[in-house]
Amino acid sequence: MTKRQSFLKAIYFFAMLKGKLFPSAKSILKNKKNIEAPVPFYTLSAVANDGEKINFNTLQGKKILLVNTASDCGFTAQYAELQTLYLQHKNKLVIMGFPSNDFMQQEKGSDAEIAAFCQLNYGVTFPIIQKSIVVKNVLQHPVFAWLSHSEKNGWLNQQPTWNFSKYLVNEKGMLTHYFDKEVSPLNKKIIDALQ
Repeated sequence: MTKRQSFLKAIYFFAMLKGKLFPSAKSILKNKKNIEAPVPFYTLSAVANDGEKINFNTLQGKKILLVNTASDCGFTAQYAELQTLYLQHKNKLVIMGFPSNDFMQQEKGSDAEIAAFCQLNYGVTFPIIQKSIVVKNVLQHPVFAWLSHSEKNGWLNQQPTWNFSKYLVNEKGMLTHYFDKEVSPLNKKIIDALQ
């Protein structure tokens, strides 16, 4: 861990404080009408950072939390909370981290360096996907194109606002929630959504 990363880890509490004290109306978005996706979620896939392809049709019957991540961000300490959440619910939850360098160059490492960083500093055992583009443009990863375009997921057009934006898909492949960066993975609303 670099000095900058150690500093960011130390101030994580303060990075999260704004969201706790002054939550935005858009920090948690919910599919209140239970709109199903026009494009089936289970047709998607991603490649893990070890090169193994993950076909999402193998994930049916579990909830899936998809998170864009970065190693050099004020919210990077959420890796620890994501790992805790994963261990507490791994019988019914899959978490996937999508490292991205889309926000102020906060993920400069290679896939191997990212994997080593996550394992060494946060004990991450959930799948980490190859470094991806998650914001809307022609190179956007297909999973994030599905998550942030209502014509694909049925209702949500919200792209990640920063690193550690979180999207929850239910056991049937329906996008149910969006949680912004300032919503802790251990927030009661996320825990409740997993029940």
